Amino acid sequence: MTIPARPLRSLTDPRRGPAGPMRGPGPMGRGGPGPIMMGPVEKPRDFAGTMRKLIAYLGPYRLTILFVFLLAVGSTIFSVFGPKILGQATTKLFEGFIAQLAGTGTIDFAGIGRILLTVLGLYALSAALGYAQGWLMTNVAVRITYQMRRDVFEKIHRMPFRYFDGTQHGEILSRLINDVDTVNQTLNQSLMQIVTSAVTVVGMLGMMLSISWQMTLVAMLVIPLSSGLVTFIIHNSQRFFAQQQADLGRVNGHVEETFGAHIVVKAFNGEEKSLRQFDQYNESLYGVAWKAQFISGILMPMMRFVSNLGYVGVVITGGYLAVRGRIMLGDIQAFTQYIRGFTEPITQLANISNVLQQTVAAAERVFEFLEAEEETPDPEQPVRLEGVDGRVEFQNVHFRYVPDTPVIRGFSARIRPGQKVAIVGPTGAGKTTLVKLLMRFYDVDDGAILIDGHDVRQFARSDLRRLFGMVLQDTWLFNGTILENIRYGRDDATDEEVVAAARAARIDRYIRTLPEGYNTVINEEMTNISQGQKQLLTIARAFLANPPMLILDEATSSVDTHTELLIQEAMDDLMRGRTSFVIAHRLSTIRNADLILVVRDGNIVEQGTHEELMRRGGFYAELYNSQFETV
Repeated sequence: MTIPARPLRSLTDPRRGPAGPMRGPGPMGRGGPGPIMMGPVEKPRDFAGTMRKLIAYLGPYRLTILFVFLLAVGSTIFSVFGPKILGQATTKLFEGFIAQLAGTGTIDFAGIGRILLTVLGLYALSAALGYAQGWLMTNVAVRITYQMRRDVFEKIHRMPFRYFDGTQHGEILSRLINDVDTVNQTLNQSLMQIVTSAVTVVGMLGMMLSISWQMTLVAMLVIPLSSGLVTFIIHNSQRFFAQQQADLGRVNGHVEETFGAHIVVKAFNGEEKSLRQFDQYNESLYGVAWKAQFISGILMPMMRFVSNLGYVGVVITGGYLAVRGRIMLGDIQAFTQYIRGFTEPITQLANISNVLQQTVAAAERVFEFLEAEEETPDPEQPVRLEGVDGRVEFQNVHFRYVPDTPVIRGFSARIRPGQKVAIVGPTGAGKTTLVKLLMRFYDVDDGAILIDGHDVRQFARSDLRRLFGMVLQDTWLFNGTILENIRYGRDDATDEEVVAAARAARIDRYIRTLPEGYNTVINEEMTNISQGQKQLLTIARAFLANPPMLILDEATSSVDTHTELLIQEAMDDLMRGRTSFVIAHRLSTIRNADLILVVRDGNIVEQGTHEELMRRGGFYAELYNSQFETV
């Protein structure tokens, strides 16, 4: 039977943050190309050190980046010369018009045409260089982003489990997605903007001075006035934008929490309470949001007013100088173009300083993760077993998750090949910890764990974990077909082997009742199949892997009686002939175990068969009887 496979879907659902910062007004009231950073800016702890690391990522592309810099400079220079030459056309047209009125000449349209063609050529060349610059820099930025994201993802697989136990998964996803995207956007946009803005400021200032130092002085007077105004407004608005983001987070969190548990909310008639809480958060958000929006709205007209004052001053000064014969009319027209474009790059450079702070802060978080301590490397010459008997020995094992808080104290046990070993004990006794040590998710602090006489630390982790199959209480399935989920146990398995594993797990009959059979897609929330069916699918996955040893966390704690019997039958078949470790919560399910290890406070307090332990009347008998007590 051939079952067509479907491609695996992404296992992540990246969520982007709130919309980016608003765009500020450009010179003379025009919308500028860069953002005015109204909200608080996250600053890096080590700006210089992080920049060095970021530049190291640019190393393989340094020649391309140098060429991009040259293109950016060339594009900016050509665009700067345009207004001055265009002003010559205006002067020629004005002089020709005056001469025609006086009857002493005509308008030189041919000369004006040559000037316009020259200007058109300059702007076309500037645009072509700008396009080439953007295309090359985008390619470099995307490649660097690709490499950085790949490095982070590879790093995830080298991190010790201890790191994930103490770090929220959303924090790691944020570094992989949001922080890397922030670096990408800056490399793609702001890096070249720094070059073009700096060259534009210098070039336009030089051209303005070449026309008239008096007009340049009037234009420069507006800059400190507008900069001071922007600084004053932004300084006084920081707290409103910070509070707005905090209140928005509370509103979003409350909505997500309420809808995520809407069944419980309705069951306990919590709608009114939830609504009152929402109104409180929403009212607070409204109070700061309108202030923040008012400030952001008033900034543009105020900037426009100041800019227009400067524009009026320049025109009046230019008119006076033209009347006095010190400059030509075309120079005034060129100067007004220069002043319109002069304040833009200054604003951009100011904004880029904030953008760079955010970018370096994001890069610092990425590098902090990349430089985090990894799990100890595998031995250079790892042990590789040709055949596995399944003999396991714990030798005086000690372990603690945090210093001064031991979890396992002097644990020792010997398990013969093919034995079914049950590990029982109260919550927090160390049952799951033993399994984590056996799989080398953590390494022991003292003592040793041996498999067929070899310390588990002598194995490569991949080889060691290939010796075990795991069926956990918390099932893990991904958004993909049933076929793909079972085949996760062994990628090279044929369709027939997958079906055979499903039959052995007692799930094949159910799968065939589904409209698409093995091609049925399990959704992201795993809500289209029941808990028992999920568990049987994970058992099928273990059957397909066919490992010499098994680790079974209690898989029947949240299923109905009929499904529990199916799961128990499947697990009994799976354990037959294999050394098996069963973490038991319901002690009735492990009565037929070959060996029961009773763990309490990290130590084995009793061991033996069910009958032997019940006859002793010790801690195990107390646990067992407590599960059947009735009130």
